[in-house]
Amino acid sequence: MNSASISARPIEFYKSLPKVELHRHLEGSLRFETVRELARSQGMNLPGTSQLRGMVQVQDSEPMTFENFLSKFSTLRLFYRSEEIIKRVTQEAIADAAADNVRYLELRFTPVALSKAQGFPLGQVMDWVIEGAHQAEKTYGVTTRLIASVNRHEGTTIAAQVSYLALERINDGIVGLDLAGYEPGFPAEPYGLIFASAKEKGLHITVHAAEWDSGDNIIVALEKLGAERIGHGIRILDTPEAVEMARQRNTAFEVCVTSNYQSGAVVQLKDHPIKKMIEQRLNVTINTDDPSISQITLSDEYRLLCETFGFPLDVLRDRVLSAARAAFLPGYEREKLLLDLGEEFHSLIR
Repeated sequence: MNSASISARPIEFYKSLPKVELHRHLEGSLRFETVRELARSQGMNLPGTSQLRGMVQVQDSEPMTFENFLSKFSTLRLFYRSEEIIKRVTQEAIADAAADNVRYLELRFTPVALSKAQGFPLGQVMDWVIEGAHQAEKTYGVTTRLIASVNRHEGTTIAAQVSYLALERINDGIVGLDLAGYEPGFPAEPYGLIFASAKEKGLHITVHAAEWDSGDNIIVALEKLGAERIGHGIRILDTPEAVEMARQRNTAFEVCVTSNYQSGAVVQLKDHPIKKMIEQRLNVTINTDDPSISQITLSDEYRLLCETFGFPLDVLRDRVLSAARAAFLPGYEREKLLLDLGEEFHSLIR
């Protein structure tokens, strides 16, 4: 990849580019204005604006660690207190994607997280997310599909339940199953049968792997869980066998640069391996992860990669098209998306 410096462009240029997002968590997408409003309207005993912001969004003055990043979710889980709220935050997440010119969005959500505050049944919160997403898709014109996510520490009983409920809703916009969470101490192997069975029955599979632990976890995700895509995967370069396997399968990597830095998965932003991953011919896509927690948009990530990492625009375009090819869509819908994106990039990048 040519790493020549890219001249600075206004953020409006990056906003004008058509986008595909494969890795965005609903729970990390709550607008701060909505958080503040709900804290008041729900009578929640939370501090004022300045302190509250630090509880739900990463601040430059904070340590960039997993513990600090994870603490934001602990606060955000307090807000899912009604059907109306869950539908609202789903619609707002999709509206924000539309405002950033995202044409295709896969929004993943964790039913356990959404149900915790009020003890809602998992299937019920899944239905509320589906209804909110359907309405927002019509209103904002963003093609949106949903991925049900489970965390490694939640255990296989929860995973089996979420998988069963997702399969029941496979015709309502839930297209995939995701295994997320902190890797050390929580191996993926126990989830193998659940995920492999879900894939056999029609769900697509994506797995967070090699974000915090070795590239061996990618091999497990591909061979044991049937993963078609890998969330993050930034430690893969330390495991040549995983690199070769991912190349052979053309496995897409859902890379989230700013999030990886803020969560401490990489110590220095400049040392993020995304450029090396592309140079090693790995199928990299660009994503936000948790845009509100990180206080970013996908446009911000595109500008970061071009103006800090030196990505030429044609490489950026190729990463967007790679994301479209990796979308959990039927073939004819994927081809239409690729055609539309290709034509629009042709008119913008000459």
